[in-house]
Amino acid sequence: MKSVCFYFKIHQPFRLKRYRFFDIGNDHYYYDDFANDEIINRIAEQSYIPMANTLLEMIQNSGGEFKCAISISGTAIEQLQLYVPEFIDLLKKLADTKCVEFMSGTYSHSLASLEDPEEFMREVKMHDNLIRRQFGVRPKVFANTELIYDDDISLLLTAMDFKACLTEGTKHVLGWKSPNYLYNSSVAPDLKLLLTNSKLSRDITENFNNTEWDEYPLTADKYVDWIAALPEEEQIVNLYLTMDTFGTFLPADTGIFDFLKALPRFGKEKGVKFSTPSEVVKRLKPVAELNIPYPISDVDEARDVSAWKGNALQREALAKLYAIGERVNLCTDRRLKQDWEYLQSSDHFYYMATGKSAAGAFSPYDSPFAAFTNYMNVLADFIVRVEEQYPEEIGNEELNSLLLTIRNQAAEIDSLNKEVKTLRQNILEADDSNNAPVQPPLEISDNPEDPHHSAKAEEADPQPEAPKKRKRATTTKKSSK
Repeated sequence: MKSVCFYFKIHQPFRLKRYRFFDIGNDHYYYDDFANDEIINRIAEQSYIPMANTLLEMIQNSGGEFKCAISISGTAIEQLQLYVPEFIDLLKKLADTKCVEFMSGTYSHSLASLEDPEEFMREVKMHDNLIRRQFGVRPKVFANTELIYDDDISLLLTAMDFKACLTEGTKHVLGWKSPNYLYNSSVAPDLKLLLTNSKLSRDITENFNNTEWDEYPLTADKYVDWIAALPEEEQIVNLYLTMDTFGTFLPADTGIFDFLKALPRFGKEKGVKFSTPSEVVKRLKPVAELNIPYPISDVDEARDVSAWKGNALQREALAKLYAIGERVNLCTDRRLKQDWEYLQSSDHFYYMATGKSAAGAFSPYDSPFAAFTNYMNVLADFIVRVEEQYPEEIGNEELNSLLLTIRNQAAEIDSLNKEVKTLRQNILEADDSNNAPVQPPLEISDNPEDPHHSAKAEEADPQPEAPKKRKRATTTKKSSK
């Protein structure tokens, strides 16, 4: 039976306000609260809330047979907590159904996987801890920022004990192969790869409301028929979609929500089931290894990372940002660390894109250069604040020595904590009645000529005052405290 995995992406960055050169050193607040408030509320009303209610209805009406996955960034959760807390409640209801799997990812939807491996691993851990606190689940399958992936990233994911990763089923990697199989990494064979079917995804996101499309109108039964008609050996179709597509780019009056609601019924009729990625990874075996030496993504026609690193402006901004990463992680200033997260969002660098990768209507700036100038002004002030705590005069050797000391201490603390935990667990599990050593009864000889007579007698008749003295000493010590 074929399986369909729906993945719905939710991400919102903290947008920057207009920040001038003369603000550097004088204004340490960088964000456009009005824009962030207006945008998140509008999208939540048009898309997020109706979509969450639609998914709940699909799960309930199908008796739990409809399943899907949600990939949500930490910055999106923060904004929703601030401005639309009722949507967080809906996500908790979806988590409670056990039919929705929450994906792992980077906290700020960042490019750390391309720039700083240690920062990348820290961000993933921070993201997953937030998901666990909010929704009571620990993510098992990874989806990077815009599905960025290569062999180096697979090694990092394996080091973090992930068993599967979702990425783009791009043609220049697959060649003649189909994305509708489970694969694994060539350099980390234990990491399974789920690949998106971009054509079937675009049929919804780009063609559902396209009256010039040959297959218009797209109906639920037609769409399920296409999936059911795929070769029998192709067992998994991964559909990665941005959640705000539904209701924002495809308004409710297009019938998009009715289209989704009808999918489980037609899927059941055609023998197509809906699964979570973890279910697919557990059930299927990889058919081949994929070698991906250069990063791929799901953005633009090139399906590479040129949307964020394609010009000198973007590369300079990224280099300046991640050059201070180690110093930021030494800081204890919560506000500084929060700004560090927000400034890493990939959106800031996407706004600087030129050529075919241009952000276009998605950018709040008049030009890529305006986006670069505004970001670098903010970054300049941020760097000044970091250097106030860890000045640039601290040389690399001194900084590295300090970092090494901190890491060694952290490792030692972790080791001691584990040892304490183990000892505490052993004590709790110990059964004194069964585990305490049993003393054999002491035999006292009646023969006074027995050389052991006096020693055995003393052992058999211990001094009664000793424990009393110890007890009084202990009591006195406690009272002195």
